[in-house]
Amino acid sequence: MSGFPPDEPSAEVRGSPNFGPRREKPDMIVLHYTGMETGAGAEAWLCDPASEVSSHYLVHEDGRIVQMVRESDRAWHAGKSSWFGRSDINSCSLGIEIVNPGHSLGYRNFPKPQIDAVIGLCKGIVQRHSIPAQRVLAHSDVAPGRKIDPGEKFPWKALFEAGVGHLVEAAPLRRGAVLKAGDANAEVEALQSMLALYGYGVEISGNFDRHTEIVVEAFQRHFRQRKVDGVADGSTIRTLERLFASVKAVPPK
Repeated sequence: MSGFPPDEPSAEVRGSPNFGPRREKPDMIVLHYTGMETGAGAEAWLCDPASEVSSHYLVHEDGRIVQMVRESDRAWHAGKSSWFGRSDINSCSLGIEIVNPGHSLGYRNFPKPQIDAVIGLCKGIVQRHSIPAQRVLAHSDVAPGRKIDPGEKFPWKALFEAGVGHLVEAAPLRRGAVLKAGDANAEVEALQSMLALYGYGVEISGNFDRHTEIVVEAFQRHFRQRKVDGVADGSTIRTLERLFASVKAVPPK
């Protein structure tokens, strides 16, 4: 693919060859960070046929938006992932890569011009595809453990206050009972049920296994960013209850 009219009016186009046909209509946005040293390097990698990866959009730190795959096509950004039991996240999502070196290369705060551009881009996508607020997700939400981006420094609150995504005020950290790895009881089953009903890929077993811990970390990284440790303390559980109670019903496909 070379040039094509951008779906987002503010975007410049640099077509990637790494895409294919969609199998279903997109109903979610997945946000990533690039995890590379430079934005230029990330842009080149996403357009390199040897990489076999791509994204619909890349947002540079100065706010410049590059579209690499048409929204009508299936970009290769999510990898092995799931949400509400659906495993072909690439077919049902639009991917946005946000330039940031990531945890292994000096993870840093996201500049305001970049976040402003992400907000504007997401608003346009939401309007074009009628995407529900609770389906503006992190890569770590749909691929917990395998991915941790865009990470605990990503300002979800700024997006929410601008009308993008789903969020509640995180409950304060307090001492008290926790659910943690190795626990097995009805409280663990209730925790797993709420996570699964929100969309996370977790088995409802009543056993707080390693995968449950990883999913709790993913939840914290998005919704309770102050402390990401995989332990379901009172703050985590109350935040999840608040979030779940505020969900507008959107049945899985």
